[in-house]
Parts: sequence; structure tokens; C-alpha cells
Amino acid sequence: MTGEEERSLEQRCMDLVSELGLGDPSEVTCVEPLSGGVASDVAKVDVGDKRFCLKFALPKLKVKEDWFAPVRRNRAEYEWLRVAGEVAPTTALRLFGCSETKYGFALEFLQGDDVYLWKSALMEGQKNDGEAEQVGDLLGRIHAASAANGFDTSHFLNEEEFHAMRIEPYLLFTASRRPEVADELHGLAKMLSESKQVLVHGDVSPKNIFFRDQGPVLLDGECADMGDASFDSAFCLNHLALKAIHLPDSRAFMLDQFEAFWKAYAVHVNWEDVADLEKRVCMLMSAFMLARIDGKSPVEYLDPSVQPKVRDLAVFLLSSPVANVGALRTTIEEKIKEF
Repeated sequence: MTGEEERSLEQRCMDLVSELGLGDPSEVTCVEPLSGGVASDVAKVDVGDKRFCLKFALPKLKVKEDWFAPVRRNRAEYEWLRVAGEVAPTTALRLFGCSETKYGFALEFLQGDDVYLWKSALMEGQKNDGEAEQVGDLLGRIHAASAANGFDTSHFLNEEEFHAMRIEPYLLFTASRRPEVADELHGLAKMLSESKQVLVHGDVSPKNIFFRDQGPVLLDGECADMGDASFDSAFCLNHLALKAIHLPDSRAFMLDQFEAFWKAYAVHVNWEDVADLEKRVCMLMSAFMLARIDGKSPVEYLDPSVQPKVRDLAVFLLSSPVANVGALRTTIEEKIKEF
């Protein structure tokens, strides 16, 4: 980050601190940029003896391809955190306000000896403490709550943002590069665009999930939208599948996590036949696997020599879809033995 960008972030943080009544800008003693992925600027901010995390949506994402998204998505993320807090208050982060003009919000800074990032634990091969089951359970409870009569959807009718952040870069852009499965990808894009079943987080990835003693904390819901329930599960399962490919010594463990996540999630499905949802999850996960090779957000850790094999696997899964997560796990397991 350049000096000019650092000053800009510092000024934005001071302005937000003032607007949200978190303190006087003169009390800001530290603005430390944090890794916020590609879609936002995130900072740890000390205001007197208080510490906050401030997050600002970016209009252009920090990736190689041109990728733009409306910055008003910041409000949807804040509201997703509020809903998650109502569903699972013991794991919730405290929220301190959201600005409609500065496209930023403030929340509790997550810290403590018990805090760890799920992605780091997976990549380091740490033992299973039931993380996948806990994430699946939390996500299932949120989806079920949002499918109930009377759920307030007003903050989550974000078709434009979801299209820009997920459907176009993951499905439509990938279809333009892989004409052999373009029809399947366009069909999935249409399905996602038309469905308004549940509150979709949009980025259920181990890099966005922290654990502390109280349980999982799911962050970065910038894509929050009323959408198809298959999206979040497929997104998370794809991350676990890619890590199984990347880490041969942990392959069985990752695929066990793969099934454990789904089983914990599926018990909460009461808005449709779970078998119908499971079919869509399997198909969409295959699309996401291909998108992490040929879409606008390629996976960063796969060896270049492995990427063509992952592409072939994803194309096979899209062309020969399976009906359930157990069969999907078996197919992946058999195919990656040849890698």
C-alpha cells in the first residue's frame, strides 16, 4: 500500500469514527490496514482505549480482471451480521454502526488466544475439532430462519450486487472461456438469478471463518442477497474439495470435512425437499471448481501443473452430474487419485 493510500484509509477511518459516534477523530491513535480480501479495505482502529474493526467496500475489486460492484453492498453485509447475531447470539460479533454515505461500518475487532482462522487450521493440517459441522449447523440455522414467514428481506434484495460479485465473475465469465460447458453454466446462472429462497451469504469460505471458544464467526457477507439455498453450501464444499486436491496427505481428512459440513447443514432444510437441493449443490459446486481455475477469482494455492487436471475434473462433473454429496465425494476421490 502506498503512502497516499494509507493516508486515504486513515482519513476514511477518522471520518467514520466521527459519524458513528465512536469517539473524536483526535482520539484515533492507530489505523492498521488488514488483509480484507479483494473487495474491501479493512483496518484495525484504536480510539482511545477502545479497538474496532472498520470495513469499507471498494467499487473496483483488487484482481487482474476488471471487476466492479456497487459499494452499497456494505449495508447488506452489515445486516447479514445482524441477522446472524440474532440466530446465534453466543457467536455474534458486536456491531457499532453503518454509514450510508461512506460505505463503511464498524464492528468488534476479533482477538484473543482462542481465536483462529479456519483456513489456516485446514492448511496446516490441524486436528478436527468439529469445525465443519459447526459451520454447516450455523449456516443451516441462518438459512432456515430466513426462509420462515415474516423474515424481513428489505435489506437483501440485492440482485445487482449479487450478479456483479458472484454470477458474472464465477459463472458467466467462466462460460465465455469454457464453451464446452457454457450451457450448464448459463443454466446455473439463470437459476441463481431467479431464486429468492433464503438469505445467501455469498462467500462461505474458510478464509472468512474464524473460530473462538463460543463457536464459528462468519465474516465478509458483502454478497448477501435473497437467493438460492444451494449457493452457500456449494461455495464452501468447493473450498474443501480444492484443499483436498492441494494437500494429498490431508485428502481423506478434507473429504471427511466435506461430508460432515453437508450433513450438519442438511438437517435444517425445511423449505424444500433436501434431495432436490442436494442435486443443485453438487452441480453448482462443480461450476465453482471450474470458476476457481478459469473465472475472475482464480485459486491462489494450486500448483500450475495441477490446474489443468482440476479443470478437467470440473468439466467432467458438470457434464456427468451426480445426485448427492456422498456420490460427489466418491467421484472426486477417485478422479484425484490420477493427479
